[in-house]
Amino acid sequence: MTMNHTSMANVLEAAEEYYDYYKEEQNIQLCSNTNIHAFSQVFLPTIYSIVFIMGFVGNALVLCVLVKYHQRSNVTDVCLFNLALSDLLFLISLPFWAHYAAVSEWSFGSFMCHMVTALYMLGFYGSIFFMILMTLDRYSVIVHAHNSLFSKYRSVRASIAVAMFMWALSLGASLPTIIFSQVINDSNVLMCKEEYPEETFLLLFSYIEMNLLGLIIPLSVMVFCYSRIIPILMAMKSQKRHKAVKLVLVLVIVFFLFWTPYNIVLFMKFLRQFGYMASCQWEENLNMATQWVETLAFSHCCLNPIIYAFVGQKFRNSILKIFKQWFPICFGRCSIIVSEISERRSSMYSNSSVVSSTKIV
Repeated sequence: MTMNHTSMANVLEAAEEYYDYYKEEQNIQLCSNTNIHAFSQVFLPTIYSIVFIMGFVGNALVLCVLVKYHQRSNVTDVCLFNLALSDLLFLISLPFWAHYAAVSEWSFGSFMCHMVTALYMLGFYGSIFFMILMTLDRYSVIVHAHNSLFSKYRSVRASIAVAMFMWALSLGASLPTIIFSQVINDSNVLMCKEEYPEETFLLLFSYIEMNLLGLIIPLSVMVFCYSRIIPILMAMKSQKRHKAVKLVLVLVIVFFLFWTPYNIVLFMKFLRQFGYMASCQWEENLNMATQWVETLAFSHCCLNPIIYAFVGQKFRNSILKIFKQWFPICFGRCSIIVSEISERRSSMYSNSSVVSSTKIV
């Protein structure tokens, strides 16, 4: 036992020495990111504010419609509700990150560092997991429509249980980042970031986890399910099948375009930990690219209400009802204006038809 402990200690010490030597050999050095910080102080607060306002309004409307008008909830409503809720959790964290980017210092304390990181990560993984759940639900309804097994377990109680399981998965995937996020005093500047005890393992694991759960797995599920759904929709005789197929293609393409650049940059940062792209120019380029691709990925939560909810006719009618109740004066005037315009168009059309008929005579 003594020899085993001694040999293990020697192995760990040799591995640590090799890692330090490897970093020196690869010339991984601390680089100045003054230009990046100056750019992010203006760019990130502006973009985060726009995404927060647009996403908060859209997802809040989805929650209001589902709570107010959908008394008999189904599986789709449960998925939509949790998708909008996860997007709202994610969006609540953006004002804190915007302030953090604007002043280049964390001003909210250690507890809020953990809390804001928890909102950010839970919303991030929750949004992706519930998109996967909605895809699987559509797959089971369309592809296995005649299978009694799927219809038996497609109840509201079962969907709520599955939703709770998805939230548990989101919490499990978020825990490492939440736990190791802390306020650090870096050159008399307070920063809220992840500080892993063993950077060689946990940091690399976080990059791999983001790539797998954030892009590879959800995109694979969407491609597989919708590749089976589209032929069935095309075989239907309904006139709305082309609209349904277009919506399916939009779902996959939008998810791919918005999340792939973000995951590519994460993978490049993963490679940087092994000594590739170790120059300061590469670090500056990756930091600049991170800001752009993060903004693109974050804005996807603004599109979720449009893609999943507002496309449906019933959902749009419910939103109009809410607007008429909240803003009766505005919508009353708008309805009067619309009716007057329609009457003028109809009268102009009738007059032009009379004039043309007299000319013909």
